[in-house]
Amino acid sequence: MNQEFDLRSSSFILIEDEACPGDCENSDKLGFRFSYAYQPIVDNSTKTIFAHEALVRGEKGEPASSILCQITESNRYRFDQACRVKAIKTASQIGMKGKLSINFLPNAIYRPEVCIATTFAAAAQFNFPIDRIIFETVEGERIDDGRWLAEIFREYRRMGFMTAIDDFGAGFAGLSLLAEFQPDLVKLDMALIRAIDQSAAKQAIAKSVTTLCRELNILLIAEGVETSAEKNCLEDLGINLMQGYFFSKPVFEGCLDEFPSSDLL
Repeated sequence: MNQEFDLRSSSFILIEDEACPGDCENSDKLGFRFSYAYQPIVDNSTKTIFAHEALVRGEKGEPASSILCQITESNRYRFDQACRVKAIKTASQIGMKGKLSINFLPNAIYRPEVCIATTFAAAAQFNFPIDRIIFETVEGERIDDGRWLAEIFREYRRMGFMTAIDDFGAGFAGLSLLAEFQPDLVKLDMALIRAIDQSAAKQAIAKSVTTLCRELNILLIAEGVETSAEKNCLEDLGINLMQGYFFSKPVFEGCLDEFPSSDLL
């Protein structure tokens, strides 16, 4: 049954796209093939895996840049749709137990009804619960219309998905966007995390964001953690959700089942 939703600026109908998820997964129509690596987001306070972020790679593990350089205005929408299906399918195949964070292209969502239908269809086909899916804005993607993105996020949340603002503090995802919409998660930009243990200014900023997120009931993730000194500093600031090479590099077509064991942790 079609479901009708109303956004502030437009109305749309949630419909089943008969070509998805199978057709959306078809890389041949994009002209290139891709796969995924999955990097864990850990809860350092409980020593558990909170989620995995799906990171696009070439079909043999080539870096993301080899794929992203092929994205154009003409294939942006299909690529965004193919990413959702591929990320969910692969996560299901590798037996991912926790949450799955999927980057999406905000500027590709000009037909929200098909975007959502594709995701629902993929989740159903590959038996991956939607309440374990997080949608986060893609790194480096300029957000053309913050209010439109906020409306899309609200619909995603209403339908049962979690939402995350990536690269918080990097310029595109700042306080103005947070004023429009309060997501489930905020990810501190890795430039702020780098050598934070050596910078009083960075520590003061991170502490302020931590307080802000706590007051807004938002979970805060520090991404790009690479050293024990950074980890310890973040813990002292009250940040327990972390992601970065210190814990694990992205695992190509695989994921961690347990908190990474290391004498360094």
